[in-house]
Amino acid sequence: MISVTVDKLKFKKQLSVIEQITLKDFLYTWVGSSSKGFDDFFHLECTVDVFAKMEKTTNDTDLLISDDDYFRYITLTEDNQIVIGVLDMNSELKHRIISLDKIK
Repeated sequence: MISVTVDKLKFKKQLSVIEQITLKDFLYTWVGSSSKGFDDFFHLECTVDVFAKMEKTTNDTDLLISDDDYFRYITLTEDNQIVIGVLDMNSELKHRIISLDKIK
């Protein structure tokens, strides 16, 4: 994952249903789980505040993404880059761009 500052990103204001499903499936595949079982205990919902994102709806389960980074949401930039918002061990929000060539 590539770390970037938020001022360098332009997030989408809305996510289509297809984009929402794609982001959920991407996240579930990326963490190595099928969407059917994973969605039962780690439910994602589309929310729109300043920008649109798929975020977890309960505080019961935290998902450790890498090292000490905990998942908060996944979204798209206007350039269709996948971005994950994470909280680091200091509870600081960071944004990470997922490079598709690193996932294969």
